[in-house]
Amino acid sequence: MRTAHATTTLVRDGDRRILVDPSLPPATLAARLYERSGLSPEDITDVFCTTLRATHRWGIAAFGSARWLCHEPELQAARGHLEALDDSARRIEKDFVEDIQAELKLLERFQPAPDKLTAGVHLYPLPGPSAGSAGLLLATPTQTIMVAGDAAVTSEHVEAGRVWGGCADVEAAMESLQEIVEIADIIVCGHDNVMLSPTRWMR
Repeated sequence: MRTAHATTTLVRDGDRRILVDPSLPPATLAARLYERSGLSPEDITDVFCTTLRATHRWGIAAFGSARWLCHEPELQAARGHLEALDDSARRIEKDFVEDIQAELKLLERFQPAPDKLTAGVHLYPLPGPSAGSAGLLLATPTQTIMVAGDAAVTSEHVEAGRVWGGCADVEAAMESLQEIVEIADIIVCGHDNVMLSPTRWMR
């Protein structure tokens, strides 16, 4: 059985090398990165997580020299959730306290993502899949690319106009998906490959 993982994307802009959603285990991801790009983890300048769900950050420990970024509302929501769990665990399930504290420590390593990571790479809020989920909008002279995360979970979902069943807010997720389809020429799905936006191939 194949282990579930998210799409990991490498974005290059000038001297910046941004890895989006480091989803594979650290050693596997480092090997795949070198195989596909010739880069080592130390060459990555920034890691951006579209959401803080564990599947989207499984291999992040390999990138200790990079800046870790996430949309600020997602950081706040994750921190609030973990702090509430920590409070409950200390009263009821003390065995989980150490794991929760480790997660909180991991969150401390993240910085809120700026509105522009580079001149051509823009933070794009895509609420709905999680409280503060966001993608990256890549503006080139000829096309617009959206690295969408779980807001466009697979090409099948996009083509059917459906959102992921585990969304935190289905209505907001539908609005985010509609924005992606309207704005992007190319969509990098959160758990699938790259696809042309339906609005482009239906013309």
